Amino acid sequence: MKVRVDVMLKSGVLDPQGEAVRHALGSLGFEGVDGVRQGKVIELDLAETDPDKARASVTEMCEKLLANTVIESYSISLDT
Repeated sequence: MKVRVDVMLKSGVLDPQGEAVRHALGSLGFEGVDGVRQGKVIELDLAETDPDKARASVTEMCEKLLANTVIESYSISLDT
């Protein structure tokens, strides 16, 4: 089963990489970009076939390693 995890900084957490991208876009002539938030995508290929077990397992992975839950939020998408 393929699983996608999207990790983003929580609202209110300073995103210096996003701000650098916003500034660079402006320098390249792209007007009207008021804000950029940069995150990461993690794709997992699991042997698990049960969606509930897969979601529970990936949630545990996120809580322990894939996301810093103090400053980041995550969402999990299953491709069943």
